[in-house]
Formats: sequence, structure tokens, C-alpha cells
Amino acid sequence: MSRGSANGAATMNRHLQRLVGALAVLVAIGIGGVFVVTSGIYNVAANEQHLRPTFWLIQFALRRAVEHRAAGIEVPPLADERVVQRGLAHFRVHCVACHGAPGVAPQSFAFGMTPAPANLVDAAREWTPAELYWVIREGIKMTGMPAWQFHLADDDIWAVVAFMQRLPALSPAQYRSLPDVPVPAHAEAAASAAGPAPVDLPRAKQAIDHYLCLTCHRIPGLVGPHAPVGPSLEGIGARGVIAGRLPNTPANMQRLLREPHRIKPDGAMPDLGVSERDARDIAAYLATLK
Repeated sequence: MSRGSANGAATMNRHLQRLVGALAVLVAIGIGGVFVVTSGIYNVAANEQHLRPTFWLIQFALRRAVEHRAAGIEVPPLADERVVQRGLAHFRVHCVACHGAPGVAPQSFAFGMTPAPANLVDAAREWTPAELYWVIREGIKMTGMPAWQFHLADDDIWAVVAFMQRLPALSPAQYRSLPDVPVPAHAEAAASAAGPAPVDLPRAKQAIDHYLCLTCHRIPGLVGPHAPVGPSLEGIGARGVIAGRLPNTPANMQRLLREPHRIKPDGAMPDLGVSERDARDIAAYLATLK
């Protein structure tokens, strides 16, 4: 065998050994992961923080995911003082309870949350306006951060971002001296005046999750606890009657979603504050479950 052939064979052998080694490491990691999951050894208690590597990995994945999804978002002008004031009103009502503010502690329930709610002064420094908008609008799973798109119009979310841009420059005294600003009227009325939005089935799935429907019902096509506290909604679209008394029409399903106690006063379904748009989307999705 020539020297060139021998060197080539040795190089190939080294590559093969590295490949086998890498595969062995992956198999070992997989076996370790299965052991951790099935043994229950990992502590999921909220009073104990994640392991440092776990926390780093989650934070890194979160940041990259937000950067990726916010990359194409166009930021509107945020300097208008009226926009900032509207953002302050929403910030005080919707954000301070969990995140606090300069010199203001969050509500006591937030002290037990793991991971801890972000300090929004730091978030305003470290995240771009587009990224902040995306996080507020879409929420972050497994953190307690909700998707505010179901409660705030996009203009109001941008207003919160506009106010957050001011946070790093505010001392506690300056924050406390800010005027009390009433929360603007809910945007649903303005949206209705502009005409109904088209039915959005992907958004309907998000709305079903947002309103905690899966904590009581089994609903095909969605991931969640599917708790059988209430009736299963499998095949609901093919049923002739809903709530035991109403013809199964889109309008009646929307009424049931928005006014459950009026439709069935003795029923266990609570009034979840479902908006007109969300009720229309959810009813359209349920109608597909034949």
C-alpha cells in the first residue's frame, strides 16, 4: 500500500472514530434525558430555581426565538406624548402587578413565580421596540406572560412599548409623580364600528387556549390538559342542540360563549369575558368539529 493510500485510510478511520464518538455522546445524552424525565428527579417546584445550565438554555432559546419573529416588524412612531400617556395607563393596570415599576413592588403573588417576572427597566434597555411589542402581543409560554393581543389592540400594545422606552430614564420619584391617566375605552367598540374582521381559524385555536377552554373540555386538534370537567366538544359541529336547549347555529354558539349564565343560569360555565371577535372565531372553529 502506498503512503498516500495509508494516510487516506488513517484519515478516514479518524473521521469514523469521531463520528462514532459523537453518536455515543448523543445516545448517552438521550439516555440521561429519559432518566431525568421518567425518574422525577428534576425538581419542578416553583420555590427552587432552574439549574444554571437549564436557565441559560431557556433564556438563550427565548431570546433567539423573539429576535427571529420580531425581525420583520415595522415600528411605528413612538414619540407622541399622547401615545406615551396611553401606554402609561395600560402599563399601570396590566404590567405593574407582575413586573413592578421604578420604586414600586409587584403584587405579592408575583413573588412566587418561577422564572421571576422580568424587570421592565432592564427589558427596555436590552430589547428592541419590535421585540417588546412581539413579547407583549404574543406572550411567552411557561413563564406566566400572557398574550395581550386578546385584551389590547395593537395600537395600545405599541403605546405600552412607547412608555417602556421612558422607563430607564425615570427615577422612582419621577415615576411616582407621573399623572394618573384613565385607561382608554376598550378597542372592541372601535373595531366593531370599522366592520367585523374575517373569521380566523388559526387565531381561534389561540383564543380557545387563552380563555382556558381546555381546562374543562376535551377539544380535538388542540394541545392541553383536555380536562373532562365539562362535556367533550368532540363532534360539537354535528350536534343539533347546544346548552341542552338552543339550535346549534353560529349565532347561538357565540351567545353561549359570551353570555353563558344568561343562556344556562344553572350551568357551570363561567363568564370569561370573551370578546365579540373571539366568540366568532371560536364558534367557527367548533363548527368544524364534525
